Order: sequence, then structure tokens, then C-alpha cells
Amino acid sequence: LCVFSSLQLVSLLLIGIAAWGIGFGLISSFRVVGVVIAVGVFLFFIALVGLIGAVKHHQVLLFFYMIILLLVFIVQFSVSCACLALNKDQQSELLEVGWNNTNSARTDIERNLNCCGFRAFHLNETCAADCFRTRQCKPCAPIIEEYSGMVLRFVGGIGLFFSFTEILGVWLTYRYRNQKDPRANPSAFL
Repeated sequence: LCVFSSLQLVSLLLIGIAAWGIGFGLISSFRVVGVVIAVGVFLFFIALVGLIGAVKHHQVLLFFYMIILLLVFIVQFSVSCACLALNKDQQSELLEVGWNNTNSARTDIERNLNCCGFRAFHLNETCAADCFRTRQCKPCAPIIEEYSGMVLRFVGGIGLFFSFTEILGVWLTYRYRNQKDPRANPSAFL
């Protein structure tokens, strides 16, 4: 049952962090928040399926839970390893692509970090930062790169930790599925 609660913890963390980010105005993209909340609700639902399957000793629900948990493990382990494996040049390139492809995130970053432009700021551009009034803005790239390295290591480490609890859950579910149900008719297994 501890594995079900760790999956529920991950799902509640995702939902809570998304709500916190939107509540404090750190994230204005409802698409990003919607995806994070949807993933959190999906994981919570899968944890409930596993919990019901374990309580009722329902073979089909446990098998479904085990397969979905294995797929979640593969995705989470892959993303965690990718977060931990990115070097500074790859992080910088990834951030620049993200900067050039999103306008709402760019506005949020400029406003929250009080910077303008990615590597350089041209005076004919607009900026949402307070420093734009005085024309003394620093570029956003060094500030973002400092935060991104720390965040990627944190997210990668937390994701790696929870991915190992998920593979433990797959193994425990497999073991539990193959046990006899103590409430069942003992002669049914002969």
C-alpha cells in the first residue's frame, strides 16, 4: 500500500505545484497548467485503481495497474535521466528554442526576473519588466540558465527517486497478483 500512496503523493504534488504556480502568477499559460493537472489527476486515478485492485484482490485491476505503472516508470525514468544528463550548452540551446517559440512564457519571465531579451535587448522591442522604463535591463539568458540548471537537477533527482518507487510497485504488484486470495474458496485452487 505504500507504493499506492507514493503515486498519490506524486499526483497531489503535481496538482498542488500547478495550482501554486498559477495562484502566485508565476505561470500564466493555462495550457501548461492544464497538462500538469491532467497528469496529476491521471496518476491519482491510476493509484486508486491499484488500491482498489489490492483491497479486492482483483486480478484484472492489478494487471492494469501494473502495466500502466510500468509505462509511467519508463517515461519518468527517461525524463529524469534526460534532465540530469543535459550539459550547459544543451540547456542553453533548449532555453533559446523555448524562448523563441513562446510569447506568453517570455512575457512572464521578463516580468518575474526583471530582465529583457534573451541574449541582447534591442530598444525598439517591448518588454514587460520594470527595468524597461529606465532602459537598464540585463539580458534574461544568464538568469534563466542559472535557475534552469538548479531546477533540472532537482526535478531529475526527485523524478529518479519516485521512478524507483514505481518499479518497486510494479514488482510488488506482480508478487501480490500471484498470491492466492485468502477470502476465496480454498478448494477453488486445487
